[in-house]
Amino acid sequence: MSVLCNLSDIEDESAKGFDFDSHQLVAVKKGGQVYVYVNSCPHIGIPLEFKQDQFLDLENKFIQCANHGALFEIETGDCISGPCSGQTLRAVATEIRDQQVVIVGDIPERF
Repeated sequence: MSVLCNLSDIEDESAKGFDFDSHQLVAVKKGGQVYVYVNSCPHIGIPLEFKQDQFLDLENKFIQCANHGALFEIETGDCISGPCSGQTLRAVATEIRDQQVVIVGDIPERF
């Protein structure tokens, strides 16, 4: 069990990047839930953002790869549009404990 961050570190309807134990991760908070993924686009394995913490589309409805514009559902990591359509971001298992986001399993490798 490892603490990624405090729940209050991520504003609702936003995303934040983390360097954690030699892994690059992205955490998205939506509706009080936090979804954490490896920060790597399945298309060519590059980080999803160009600018720090800019992971979401303009309406904050999808995770967006800044390189090719692929869109991923926040809740599942499924790519619904773009060159990696049908693929999925690599999810990181987490739980909320005592107002902290806690990683509860192994972190998958990048693509």
